[in-house]
Amino acid sequence: MHTILERSHFLKQALLDFVLDAEGDLAQALETYAAEQSRRGQDNTQQEFIIDSFLIEGKVKDQSPIDLFQAQYSDITESDRLLLDSWHRSFIALFAIMQIEGDRLELKNWLTDKNYIIRINNHQTLQETSRLKTGEIILVRIAPVTDIYWTFFGKYTLLGKLGKPKLAVAIGNFKEKYPHYLYSDAPELLEAAWQSVSHYHEQFINFFGSDEITLPGYQLNQKIGEFQELISEQRLAALGINQNKSLSELAAEAGVSETEIQAAIQETGADGKLVSQLMNQQNGNSKMVMPKVDLPAELKKAEQVTAISHPRWGQIFLPTYTKFQKLLTTEDWRTIEGAEKLVRHYLEDKYTNAFVWYRLAQNYPDTLEKLLRDYLQRPEFSLADDLDKLLQEFQKPLKPELPEIASVPIHLHELFQSAVAEVNKSKPKDKKPKKSVKGFK
Repeated sequence: MHTILERSHFLKQALLDFVLDAEGDLAQALETYAAEQSRRGQDNTQQEFIIDSFLIEGKVKDQSPIDLFQAQYSDITESDRLLLDSWHRSFIALFAIMQIEGDRLELKNWLTDKNYIIRINNHQTLQETSRLKTGEIILVRIAPVTDIYWTFFGKYTLLGKLGKPKLAVAIGNFKEKYPHYLYSDAPELLEAAWQSVSHYHEQFINFFGSDEITLPGYQLNQKIGEFQELISEQRLAALGINQNKSLSELAAEAGVSETEIQAAIQETGADGKLVSQLMNQQNGNSKMVMPKVDLPAELKKAEQVTAISHPRWGQIFLPTYTKFQKLLTTEDWRTIEGAEKLVRHYLEDKYTNAFVWYRLAQNYPDTLEKLLRDYLQRPEFSLADDLDKLLQEFQKPLKPELPEIASVPIHLHELFQSAVAEVNKSKPKDKKPKKSVKGFK
């Protein structure tokens, strides 16, 4: 085993001991971080996983545990410092095992389609990884060792060999639990995804004339469909694509890459076989596809649904938004039937995010403050001072995470489309449909 590999294992253990033995601010930061991760659905069985994450992304004021470790042990070598600093690039992902050769593994990050060479840096992990097989999926944090290869930064979780539907679900779960690691090794994909949300918002306003619209569910679903069709047509036109031509003709035209054709055509549901042929002829990793937005069945049947768009928070559908507004425009909100239940729902429901509350606070500051004072039985409650604390109390992130309407890389879009096709193909025709696959959409 190479000396630098052995050193990476030693430094990781030393850093871990330093944090676990710490008192004061560092210990408090670890406790707070672990509590936040638990709210995201990580249980006690993942304690080691959470601590490893804290070693990299934890903060004590403006310093990381790695910074504090280096300050404590000022006599460490320059090569050790370089190795420790490189660990700030460590990240978590869902990896497919492409190849195994002794202490060397080749992994593919399913989120970004990027490959990594892994070298195992200790004998215990080497024994554990000897049971892994090519084609299996693992959840693990990796950290760089040299410019050529990386190593496991802790224990891995084995998900096994997954078919497309289960893999799509695993990626959807990853997106929910680790949103800030979605494209952590591909900042260009993350930037493109965020840009797509902002662009979608602009197009929403241009189409609907406002960032907020309320319609009966079935009408809103039709309008959203028309809106998305218009977006696709505009994108095709921007690429100079004639929709009456076949994909093979389009691919042969000069001046437009096959990647751009494939990404645009997929949004309109073009012939899958021809799309796949285009896909096999080029590398589409840097291109994104807009997911299709379709209202859930319960919202299509709703009497009224409010759609609100934001350049960062994305698009939100609320079937009770006008009812909540009524609470804030009535002299005594408690006189409205179901008022307390509705307030509780808005506080507890994950989908009613911080942006919805900020919007209500901006439009109805006085009455919302009074309502929350009454409901919470906190007469000193202040929107200005206490709203963020209240939202955090109900586990609502204060900053936007990449929303569902964000464009996704072509390979993930292809995976999800294939997963849906497999699920639909396996459904018995004479029985009720199973619950649809969860993942990127």
